[in-house]
Order: sequence, then structure tokens, then C-alpha cells
Amino acid sequence: MTDQFKKYLTSDHSTRVQTVKLTNAWQAGLAHQHFPNCVQQLLGELVSAAVLLASNIKFEGSLVLQLQGDGPVALIVVECTSDLAIRATATLREGQEVPEEGTLQSLLNARGEGRFIVVLDPKHKESGMAPYQGVVALEGDSVAQVLESYMRDSEQLDTRLWLASNNEHTAGLLLQRLPDQSATENPETAAETWSRLTQLAATLKQDELLELDTDTLIHRLFWQEALLAYEPQEVRWYCPCDRERVAGMLRGLGHDEINAILSERGNVHIVCNFCGQPYEFDAIDCASLFIDTPGAMHNSDDSVH
Repeated sequence: MTDQFKKYLTSDHSTRVQTVKLTNAWQAGLAHQHFPNCVQQLLGELVSAAVLLASNIKFEGSLVLQLQGDGPVALIVVECTSDLAIRATATLREGQEVPEEGTLQSLLNARGEGRFIVVLDPKHKESGMAPYQGVVALEGDSVAQVLESYMRDSEQLDTRLWLASNNEHTAGLLLQRLPDQSATENPETAAETWSRLTQLAATLKQDELLELDTDTLIHRLFWQEALLAYEPQEVRWYCPCDRERVAGMLRGLGHDEINAILSERGNVHIVCNFCGQPYEFDAIDCASLFIDTPGAMHNSDDSVH
């Protein structure tokens, strides 16, 4: 199992420690998406953050994290389900150059109008129930700082995050202080534990986060701590787009519209808006769409080019 999320709890039950390192799932996510390095790094960091946070939701459903920008990057969005299936993408603003050394603030908050959005979307909702959505200003110089600020101010949870991403891996470490009533020891002991672990984790370098396996990382940082280890969980890349869903969307456009596209371009080229997976339909493929087809289905994640 190469893509794993691992969770630990301190012996006094006061602090959770969580790690994730993705290789195969990250590579699957990049297979059909190509972004400037600075954008790809932010996307990877948000992917690791989403896995670390989604693992703690108490319902079956999904967590969506969005960085909504007013600069060269219009949107970075990651969805992670409660069983740790992820998908992620970014949208660049047409006509704006992405600087090679772009930062979170210069790429997404150039005019101070950037927003960080958290959506909790239960799979089984009661009638009329809308997903929870939290929206805050885009404050901080990194994805980790944005999330730490959100968790502190909106969730009242002390949280520290270390995130790193490159072309091969994305990885993250989370420390989160649990409410005092969760600790079996007194509040003073819980405070000492939190202070000690955050100081140890502060020595972590990005290269270590990316290069070390999680067991080695945890041992190197916390070898003197008595940590309760939970069963590791697999993380996988998953986007629900497929050729059948795309075909349903094309049927929804209608025979005349498809013929017009074929006349102009010779084929129909579809790209999933979420994962970048391309789909090609030639004249024969398009003709078969309308043979004995009962009804149509539209999938808004796909766009025709």
C-alpha cells in the first residue's frame, strides 16, 4: 500500500497526530492535468490537507476545500470523501500570466478578494438539508497557514499543519489538540503534551516530509512519545467521469448540435472539468449515440471543446 493515511493518539488522549503521503494517487491526479509548478504545488498541498481533515468527519460524505482567487488562479478545489477517495483540479484565469515564482497570495489574493471555502456534504441528507459551507478571507502565506487560521477561528481547534508537494509526491503532517474533556490527564498535562509535540514537529523540513516514509518520519520526530497507532487507511484517486457518462451528456445536447460540431471540427473533444481526462468521439461514435437511446443524462463536470 503506497498511498497511506496514518493516525496516532498521544497516551494522554489530548493530541491527535496524522500523516499522509501520496504517490500513485497524486500521479493519477496529474496524468491529464498540467499546471505551472507553483500552481501544482499549491494543489498538492491542498490535496494532502483535505485527506488529513476529511479523515475526521463524522458522517458518510465528502469534504471540499476551495481556494477561490482574484489573481491569475481563479480556483483550486479538492474533494475528499469519508473513505479517502480524492479528486482535485485548478482553474487558471484566461489572459493572466502565472509568474514562475507565484505564491499563494500573489496567485489567488492579488486584490485582497480571495476566499477560502470549506464544504461538508453528507451523502445522506434529510429533505431540504443543504451542505454546510464556511467562507473566510484568504489569510496566510501558505495553504497550511490558511487552514490553521480557519481551524482556530471557525472550529476552535488548535491545529498545526506541515504540507509539501512536488512532481512525485504530496505529503502532510497534522497535529491537533483535542478538547480538554477528551484527555484522561489534567489540562496542564495536555498543554505540556501539545507544546512538546509542536516543538518537535517544528524541526521537520519539507524534504523530509516528501522523502521519508511515514513510519520513519513519525519515529524520527516522536521516538520518545508513547503513541497509540490506528490501522492505516488507503487513499485513492477517484473521479466519477467515464465514457458512458460523457455519452449521456452528448445525447442531452441533441442530434442537431452534435452534427453541427462534427461539421465544424470533424470530431467531438470532451475534457472532464475536474480531472482533465479527455474523451474523443468521431462521426461513427456520435451516430451510435442516438441509436435506440432512451432519454439523456447531463454531467456538468464535462465540457465540449
